[in-house]
Amino acid sequence: MPFYRSHRCPEPRARLGGLDAVRVGLVALASPLLFSARALADDAASTFDTGIFSGVSTPAIQIQTYSLGVVAICAAIFVVVVGFGAWTVIRFRRRDEDDDREPPQIYGSNSLELAWTVIPLVIVFILALVTARAIVELQLDKRPAGWLAVTAVGHQWWWEFQYPEYGITTANELHIPVNRPGARRPTFLTLESEDVIHSFWIPRLAGKTDIIPNRTNHLWFEPLQTGLYVGQCSEYCGTQHANMLLRVYVHSPTDFERWVREQQRDAVSDPRVADGRSVFLETACINCHTVRGTVATGQFGPDLTHLMSRQTLGAGVGTLDAKTLRAWVLNPDHLKPGVRMPAMGVEGESLDQLVSYLLSLK
Repeated sequence: MPFYRSHRCPEPRARLGGLDAVRVGLVALASPLLFSARALADDAASTFDTGIFSGVSTPAIQIQTYSLGVVAICAAIFVVVVGFGAWTVIRFRRRDEDDDREPPQIYGSNSLELAWTVIPLVIVFILALVTARAIVELQLDKRPAGWLAVTAVGHQWWWEFQYPEYGITTANELHIPVNRPGARRPTFLTLESEDVIHSFWIPRLAGKTDIIPNRTNHLWFEPLQTGLYVGQCSEYCGTQHANMLLRVYVHSPTDFERWVREQQRDAVSDPRVADGRSVFLETACINCHTVRGTVATGQFGPDLTHLMSRQTLGAGVGTLDAKTLRAWVLNPDHLKPGVRMPAMGVEGESLDQLVSYLLSLK
């Protein structure tokens, strides 16, 4: 069953009663808070955790600290307001011995007027200073020696990553080095769009940044822990917006350099899949895709030179294996409705040969 079909919500079994509706509403309101609390408490959180309160990169940690400060201030205001409200309701409640006369009316209090004017102004001023400081820290202009440059291009509906320093282009899965004490190597991303507005967001690594056509934005990571971190496009960009996922692999410096060397090589030329290579080069595949070391130099689709070094297909629509790859080549629209890749009309033995060739691109 295709990925997008298996995640449809089931039909409701019965209409909720009043009390049930209230319970569902309370659960819906509490879920984000419960999720954030779990992310804070779980020191060994999975790398698939997307909680904003479990940052592992300098920008994400700065945002986390700022958010907790704002939450603390707002919580204090909430406690004071609700506390005074509750005290007033209890202290001045109607009593059995009360008569029906209107209580004495008091008009004007310079102390109260001054308090509820000055205190909010001070709070807003503090929040403004904290916000300005956080923005300055996140807008890092001074780049330390050895920083890594990556250009991220948003497409409908996949991600292109270019490493100009190394001459590498890949898709959907970003690989960057970890930062160690005394050996900083942050990654600075130049964000561009090929078509519509997208938004780049890996919650545990950095904040959300829009990618706008004809405008260049910037983002940086400084991960302090190796692992796999996930996110996705967070700005509605079309019918497959939900299937425009992101995967960021944070490697040790040695592993990152090894990955770079492997990606810099031309495509594997295996004589056992020569027939499949011929099918690939004789179809319209070469108009959109690049496979270094061949005549395929298309620029509209993902670079396939090291296709099988990735874990997912179609920006996370499915696991990259022979079965999913075959279904994708046969009819991409079945897995990702609206995708711009057409069905190539390759079937039977030719399809088997083509899939075998693609599986050899490691």
